[in-house]
Parts: sequence; C-alpha cells; structure tokens
Amino acid sequence: MKMMFFLCLLVVAMISNSYCYEPNHRGVRNQNQRGQESQNMPLQIVGKNVCHFACCFYKEIASRDKSGNIFFSPLSISTAFAMLTLGARSDTLTQILRVLSFNPREISENEIHEGYRQLMQMVNRKNEVLQLNMGNVLFVLDRLKPQQKFLNDLRNFYEGEAYPMNFKRADQAQIKINEYVAGRTNGKIKDLINNLDPLTEILLISYIYFNAEWEKPFDPKNTKKSKFFVDGNKAVEVPMMFGMGVFKHGYDEQLSSTVVQMDYKGGASAFFVLPDQGKMGKLEKKMNCGRITRWRTLSSARGTVNLRIPKFTLYGTYDLKEILYKMGIMDVFTDKADLSGITGQPQHRVSQAVHKAVIKVDETGTEAAAATGMEIVPMSVPVTITFNRPFLIVITMEENILFMGKIVNPLKKD
Repeated sequence: MKMMFFLCLLVVAMISNSYCYEPNHRGVRNQNQRGQESQNMPLQIVGKNVCHFACCFYKEIASRDKSGNIFFSPLSISTAFAMLTLGARSDTLTQILRVLSFNPREISENEIHEGYRQLMQMVNRKNEVLQLNMGNVLFVLDRLKPQQKFLNDLRNFYEGEAYPMNFKRADQAQIKINEYVAGRTNGKIKDLINNLDPLTEILLISYIYFNAEWEKPFDPKNTKKSKFFVDGNKAVEVPMMFGMGVFKHGYDEQLSSTVVQMDYKGGASAFFVLPDQGKMGKLEKKMNCGRITRWRTLSSARGTVNLRIPKFTLYGTYDLKEILYKMGIMDVFTDKADLSGITGQPQHRVSQAVHKAVIKVDETGTEAAAATGMEIVPMSVPVTITFNRPFLIVITMEENILFMGKIVNPLKKD
C-alpha cells in the first residue's frame, strides 16, 4: 500500500485570546552552555517546538468541531510564520514567536531560523524511495521593493524565492499563482487561491509534498467492505484493508489508546492511535509532545497482529487568520501589524491566511504488495487491532512531525 500526502500549503496575503503553552522542560541556557551544544541543537529545538505548536493547533481545531475530520501540516504552518518573523517587529514578532512556542530567553532569533534551515535540509535531501519536498515562495507587488536583507534571509534560511506580481490584475495573478502551486505539488492542488484581492501586496506560500510506500504494504485483494462507527450509533460502510504480520504496537495507559507504528520506505513513520470506546476526548485533552515522543518507545515491541485500517482520503482547509488570532497571533492581522522588516514600511498586514492539506491512503499497486511475499511470524496468537471508530494519525520524519489528523468518517473527504 502506498500512502500519499499530496500537499500542505499556507498562503498569507499581506495588505479574550489565550496562548496554548506546553512546558518543554528546557532550562534557560547561558552562553557557555550554548557554546558546548552540538551544531544541530537548533534543529532539535525547532523540531520540539513544531510538535508543541502541532498539539496546540490540533486542540484549537478540535474544540471548534468535535465531529469533523482534521488534517493539517504543523510543519508547513510553523515554517511559513517563522519566515514571516524575518520581517516582523515589536509585538507582532513577539506574538508569532510565542504561539510557535519559542522563548527568546532560550533561543535567539538567528538560532530559530538556523533550526528551520536545518529542518528544511533534512526534509529536502534526496531520497530514492520517498518523495518529500518542502518550499517557500514570495509573490510581491511589482512596484514594491523588499529589503535586500529580508530576501537574503528568506533564501538562506528557508530556500525561499521571490517573484514580482501585478496583483491589480487579480484574475491573471490568481491563474499564475495557482499554476505555480500545482506545478510544485504534482497537480494535487490546482485552485489554491480563490477571489484574490487586487489590493494584495505580498503573498507568501509555503508547501510540502509527501509520497511514500509502506515497508509492509497491504494486499488489495484482502480489502473488504466493513462497518466504521462514526459515533456510538451511526456506522458507515468503508473499504477496510487487512494485513497480518509483525507490527510495532503498544498501549498508552495514560491516554487509554492503542498505538500502531507503521514505517515507510525511506525513513518516515505513521502512528495510528485508536482510543478506547468513548475515550477520544481524553486522548485529545491529554495529548502532548511528551506522549507523542514516547509512542515510538511504546510501540517498539513487535508482535503478531491482525491489523485492519480503512482506506480514506482527507482534504483539510482552514482559515488560519481566525484560528491563529484565537491562539494569540493578533496584531499581524490588524492595523497594529509591524512587518517593516519586509519592505521598510510598517503598514502591511496579513489579510488572508489559508491552509490546505490532502492525504490519501489506499493500495496503489499490486506489484508492491505482491513483492512482499510471505512473512515469517512467531508462533503466537495474533492480537487483533481494528480501526473501526474515530482515530488519530501522526506522520513523522526523524521524529519531526510532518502531518497530524483525526479520521472521524473515512468517507467524508472535506
């Protein structure tokens, strides 16, 4: 079975709140300690903070709609707003960093950008068996001249590009931007921008594309129609994949949830998390980075499993302006915004912020399944794990979270 995460994009068009905080148990570091730390420490800190942001963002979405599917890329959203801090100043900068879980007493702005640079290098390095690439682009009103330092930092830290654009001809600009996005995402997202505002001055796009095959693919011949219980009473018929073999799995007692780790060819992993009946609320409330980190250890024990997981396709679309304002990024969306580091003038603000992500899980080739052949398994009674009610999915690459989601109804794509 192949699992494809087609796209996660953030678009930022420039023209009582509560902060979600998770303690990361890092003490304040002095200069001597910093000098002794390894060169990849910024990468580790950024990776942990993307995880903190992911949990906060998930909980904010889940609190709005308890019955809907969820799917997003915290890495894409976090990267785009970290890029924005290159040009943000004063309270605008402070609010963005706080919501992204960065503490200026623990890490400098330069270290933050260096961490994202290392993270992007990791994501974009060549991989023969896994497609994963992430990028950023800046469309700028053709009469504006971004600061050279901003452009240099955009390129050096985020591999960002900048293109002049005539937004006053909004229809033409929209076509060009959507063509650019489609080209960078293998055509999976064709109409990212709709009703582009002709007053737009700067448009920032961050995208991530992921396409990988399981180490242990499912045989399509074993996929059968089966019931998936959307809630205690309502059930829908879904194509349920079946695999029998040695899978990494465990039980998280603190979250009352079964965790199955499935690895991809190329080094990425997916964690499928199935809460006990009626325990989804407990899982969502108590889920944090500490628990997610421990899932890898928890599921390290291998055992024979009869595993059933539904095929599904999800499209996640979110108004980031509304969600992030609630989370604490306020000024950047109002006339109080100070983004003077971009063009030298502080009058720009974010008027639009849209995030789109797509995930498709299915069998995409009998050859891959047939090539698996027979697996020698221990002589033991297999455990049966069936994902036939709402569950979570977390996709990681070298312990960095790429995607996070909740499947409530596998048949509902939006």
